[in-house]
Amino acid sequence: MTAMTQPQKSNLKTGLLAGSLAVAMVGMGFAAAPLYRIFCQVTGFGGTTMRVSEAQAATIPVSSQTIVVRFDANQRGLPWEFKPERPTDTVSIGARDMSVFIAENLSDQPIKGMATFNVSPAQAGKYFNKVQCFCFTEQTLQPKQRVRMPVLYYVDPKIMTDPDTKDIEEITLSYTFYPVDDAGKGS
Repeated sequence: MTAMTQPQKSNLKTGLLAGSLAVAMVGMGFAAAPLYRIFCQVTGFGGTTMRVSEAQAATIPVSSQTIVVRFDANQRGLPWEFKPERPTDTVSIGARDMSVFIAENLSDQPIKGMATFNVSPAQAGKYFNKVQCFCFTEQTLQPKQRVRMPVLYYVDPKIMTDPDTKDIEEITLSYTFYPVDDAGKGS
């Protein structure tokens, strides 16, 4: 076996570096969606709400200041009626509250759906905490079935001291239901 020349060593290093970079880029491509979801949940970026446990929610102080929470319900491609039981609620900041959404399958077939959500204005997302929610959970409604789906939430008192959110008087929580195909994947 002959020794490598300097140009051959350089080409080998470059090839290994390029191959490693390609493998890393493919790995990042697969990890991008879960990492983005985690980033949004941690930071509230893009109106993503925070998820907390009942124990965490119980430690939050309740303020005398209130905020209006508006509820919005949409469906895309489902023969469902989907709406909030009450379109708005005025809540004490820090207090746990519950909103109920109603979904009804208007067809004569069982239909599967899954809801996504967002909060606007987007900068309020990191202060809107959901304790219990039906989002990202497959829901199957039988023909003509009507269900009530609760959301338990609170608005973190830190919203009042953040310069970007302290003047917000109304937050909108919006859900959109999408169909889920038989394989359990979004349509």
